[in-house]
Amino acid sequence: MGANMTSITEFTLLGFPLALRIQMLLFGIFSLFYAFTLLGNGLILGLIWLDCRLHTPMYFFLSHLAIVDIAYACNTVPQMLVNLLKPDQPISFAGCMTQTFLFLTFAVTECLLLVVMSYDRYVAICHPLRYPVIMSWRLCIMLVVTSWTFGVLLSLIHLMLLLPLPFCRSQKINHFFCEIMALLKLVCADTHINEIVVLAGAISVLVGPFSSIVISYMCILCAILRIQSGEGQRKAFSTCSSHLCVVGLFYGTAIITYVGPRYGNPKEQKKYLLLFHSLFNPMLNSLIYSLRNSEVKNALKRVLGAHLGGSRFPGPGNLDLD
Repeated sequence: MGANMTSITEFTLLGFPLALRIQMLLFGIFSLFYAFTLLGNGLILGLIWLDCRLHTPMYFFLSHLAIVDIAYACNTVPQMLVNLLKPDQPISFAGCMTQTFLFLTFAVTECLLLVVMSYDRYVAICHPLRYPVIMSWRLCIMLVVTSWTFGVLLSLIHLMLLLPLPFCRSQKINHFFCEIMALLKLVCADTHINEIVVLAGAISVLVGPFSSIVISYMCILCAILRIQSGEGQRKAFSTCSSHLCVVGLFYGTAIITYVGPRYGNPKEQKKYLLLFHSLFNPMLNSLIYSLRNSEVKNALKRVLGAHLGGSRFPGPGNLDLD
């Protein structure tokens, strides 16, 4: 069967085979986006930590989403930037497997966190009087721990199925990071089971959770339409708009990449979709939640003005967003 797994010590990421001038331009643009991602999500984490008015379930979940977005970018972007400067710079076998594991972990965790956040909005709007009781801190912590645990366990399954496979083809990965399907193309053994597990995992963590989010927002819409005042409807809609934008960006690219139909040049399409998924999504998430959220903007003003304080648990999910 040729060289087996133990003889493979490194891989080469092909990234984006473009002219040197374009690669330098992309390096500058991607570096800027990477900095914005770290600063934006770091700012959200800092505000939630410093301002006790944001110590609510909604922002507790948002803080973990910001952590995932930072980790997403840190896992894939630095290696991509290195390859833009030095296209032949290899990545070690252990580093490649670690990158694959972490990417899958963060992807699954973010899927589940978005479901948890939709449930939080459902309770806040459909059961506002019972919100503090239902969304207790014990439940919030349990939901977050469950999301991270499922992310780690599902990624371990993929990794354990990948590690025993013999890599005896070209060690050049046609991607900007060690994406699992790109890795499977370098294996000289039968990868049918691995591909089925990847597809089944994608369906279970994308289609299933997305369906539950859709059901949650159908219930939310029905509840909003029953609100008599126009101002109440506006506030209820606005508290969900940021989350809906993030859900659309994340699930849209992920479902098209791993579950959607294949047409044209699927390898290149997946590469650019995952670039959007890994670099632009984390940056846009922080912008969406900071620019569309009056509480985050007010918290920034309070922190800058050294006027911290407020209630720790202001009831039904902070509906005063714009």
